[in-house]
Amino acid sequence: VPAPTGNEAASFDGRAIEGLGVPQAVLMENAGRTAAQIVQRLVPEGRVVGVVGPGNNGGDALVLLRTLAAWGREVVAVQVADRHAPETVLHGWSIPSIADGELDGDAAWDGLLGSAAVVVDGILGTGVKGAPRERQAAVIRRINAAGRPVVALDIPSGVDAGTGAVSGEAIQALLTVCFGAPKLGALLHPGRALAGRVVAVEIGFPPMGADVAGAQVATPAWVRERFPGRASDTHKNAVGRLLVVAGKPGMAGAAVLAVRAALRAGAGLVQVASPSANRAILQSTVPEAIYVDPSDGAALDEALAAAGAVAVGPGLGTDADAEAILARVLASRAAPLVLDADALNLLAAGRPAALPEALRGKRALITPHPGEMARLGQGVPILLSAGFGSRVEEARAAAGALGCVVLLKGAPSVVAAPDEPVLVDVQGSSDLAVAGMGDVLTGVCGSLLAQGCSSRDAGALGLHLTGRAAALAGRGKALVPSDVIRWLPEALAEESCGASDLEVPAVILDLEAAR
Repeated sequence: VPAPTGNEAASFDGRAIEGLGVPQAVLMENAGRTAAQIVQRLVPEGRVVGVVGPGNNGGDALVLLRTLAAWGREVVAVQVADRHAPETVLHGWSIPSIADGELDGDAAWDGLLGSAAVVVDGILGTGVKGAPRERQAAVIRRINAAGRPVVALDIPSGVDAGTGAVSGEAIQALLTVCFGAPKLGALLHPGRALAGRVVAVEIGFPPMGADVAGAQVATPAWVRERFPGRASDTHKNAVGRLLVVAGKPGMAGAAVLAVRAALRAGAGLVQVASPSANRAILQSTVPEAIYVDPSDGAALDEALAAAGAVAVGPGLGTDADAEAILARVLASRAAPLVLDADALNLLAAGRPAALPEALRGKRALITPHPGEMARLGQGVPILLSAGFGSRVEEARAAAGALGCVVLLKGAPSVVAAPDEPVLVDVQGSSDLAVAGMGDVLTGVCGSLLAQGCSSRDAGALGLHLTGRAAALAGRGKALVPSDVIRWLPEALAEESCGASDLEVPAVILDLEAAR
């Protein structure tokens, strides 16, 4: 599913209306009526107060109010912009309407907003940049202070639809209904936290191709299509042979987590290269994995030659021994690589080589968190994040500069590959903010690479799997990496995750509020 910026959405609107003959009035009608169905489903009783701004966003709100009025609901429109009369979208219906200037003082505002079962935010649309003007900002402050449930149309007013940035006052919504596709700004913080539950609905647009937006959402349907399958007559080497290179002395836990995760994600054979000091721990805690001593150069070379993919970095350390091991990995044949943690820290320091040189000619997936990305940027200036409007832009620039796939961890995590739309993960939550989760993700991504996934797909599928496993575990703030590994089989077996309970056929994506 595309996740367009405001500019991309406007461009597609123009193409649909002017190039393909889709009437603008039809799109507005479908948008308002579908949003009305969702409001009716979630808040079936009580007064609906719609706050109506200029342009199409205000028109969508008026269609919503007219539709609910036709269904017998009590509605009232609050005009916070000068609109042209008559309002043809009302189709002759008389909707009670009040201009914001007619509400004299706090008591009038408090009475009106306090009487609402739900407030509909139709103030500002996806094309607005920067802080709202004072007229709209004052109303946004009042709505937020009223404490009533708010349904935002397309994007919460005050949130940049392309970056999620907030320059001034912004609506805090319980639910945001996005028309045609989820807007990118509703998926990126701080906009994500203000959008609440995000529901994208189909409103009659023509098919949205890959060229519509520079970012896409890795939906459950997309994920299911790309999971590697197994033939009924297969064997362990044919379903994924992975080498995990991890864990300096005293950091065996990182290797254990990565290896366990790789096995649970479906790899048929996993070898683990870790110092001999960790051997007893590894063989007692993960007996399914085959141990390789990295100080034995011939044994390590043999494991590298046989591997379908290599995951390197968790707990590896940054001393001379770790550098030598990483150099050997990079000098091996061009098996797909996942580089994480200390592998990235070494390369950021130019050991054994600068990152672009080290990755030249290799299929690689790197998985930095923001701190690691900043360190990498010291050697590759374009990776420095200060000049980017969003993490999507940062990841896209890094992928282009390095010629590899970049999984930039964070809220949300994103996966960027050169010359392809950036994939935005929508499964993650703050529950995953625990030491060791990156080791689990590395193991899962390495497993998927070994099973034949592309680097881009492995990154996005790995994020989806770990996020779903965390949600299924249901531990909340008590979640630990071992819980995610424990629930990976259930996440793999899910037939339908993220299904909507709204019972509105037009829903194409339904995301719970950010946690």
